[in-house]
Amino acid sequence: MHSFYLAEQISGDAALISDAGQLHHLRDVLRLRIGDEVIVFDDGGNKYSGTIEGLDNKRAVLRLRARQPAPIRRLRLAVACAVPKQARMDDIIDKLTQLGADSIFPMFTERVIVKPEGTTDARLERWRKIALSASEQSHRNTLPFVSPVTGLKEVLANSKDYQLKLVPTLVGQRQALRELFTDSSPDSVFVLIGPEGDFTPEEIQEAMDAGFIPVSLGDAVLRVETAAIAVASYIKLAFG
Repeated sequence: MHSFYLAEQISGDAALISDAGQLHHLRDVLRLRIGDEVIVFDDGGNKYSGTIEGLDNKRAVLRLRARQPAPIRRLRLAVACAVPKQARMDDIIDKLTQLGADSIFPMFTERVIVKPEGTTDARLERWRKIALSASEQSHRNTLPFVSPVTGLKEVLANSKDYQLKLVPTLVGQRQALRELFTDSSPDSVFVLIGPEGDFTPEEIQEAMDAGFIPVSLGDAVLRVETAAIAVASYIKLAFG
């Protein structure tokens, strides 16, 4: 069944989909019709199965049946990722959402080539729409938080309440992810992904001062999107 997000918490046995984008996707892209079954989820992480009871150009009326309460989360994952060139951040948002990241922070660092003035509110809105679409496609119970583009200092300030904090880097003393995870079972993880030129030594020291552990992703030099997806996948497989 296809899944749709509703911004408000659902109460009772009926719900409406009135957002123009979602309605277009439901009616014109998926070609769903009255009587078709769907899944909806709300801001509380509750998931419902239901049936389309009414459908026109302005809204879809859903009759809800079974409710699945929000699951107990085993791991909270945040990923701060240096903004790469071109539109590759779009793919990073999409894939991290599918992998279950709870918070995504597009980030500027010293060696990021993309300039801050090129980032607009429209770009953030696009990223959040991508996260919404990926959440619906992957049948998540919640939407990830997608931050406006921010600097390293602000990102580090947002990492204070995370139990395990990691910064993959290409140089210096580093731990292997496998060895690190063998000795820990955290309930929250925050990962910094640097640009293809890596973090500067000063940035690595700043991250370490904030409690981040330098780690190695192997001998290969990975693209930003590859590193972000590889780390998120490993963490989710290791800790669920």
